[in-house]
Amino acid sequence: MLETSPPDIFDCQACGACCAYSADWPRFSLETDEEIAAIPEAMIAKDESGMKFEGGRCAALTGEVGKHVGCAVYLVRPHVCRTCMPGDEECKIARAEFGFSLEGLPEPEVYEA
Repeated sequence: MLETSPPDIFDCQACGACCAYSADWPRFSLETDEEIAAIPEAMIAKDESGMKFEGGRCAALTGEVGKHVGCAVYLVRPHVCRTCMPGDEECKIARAEFGFSLEGLPEPEVYEA
């Protein structure tokens, strides 16, 4: 499975809803202590359960949701961020929360190798 969506399939950087729709997401789940230590402490929630959520978005999210976004910790982002793909259930929930269209999203199977 791919770890990101190629822009020719769907440009995640034109959305960012998955990084800004819930203070309960993303949560750490499969990360090792070493992986968590690679994320700047200022971007981790005080209870160390996941990424810090402030101002209605993940602390690592840069840019404007729905326009152009990026991730300040992309290379060391949590596993849940690596597995969320355009068109999957998490993507659809987040986009719906922002009122973004679900049309044109790829089917999740497109990412399976």
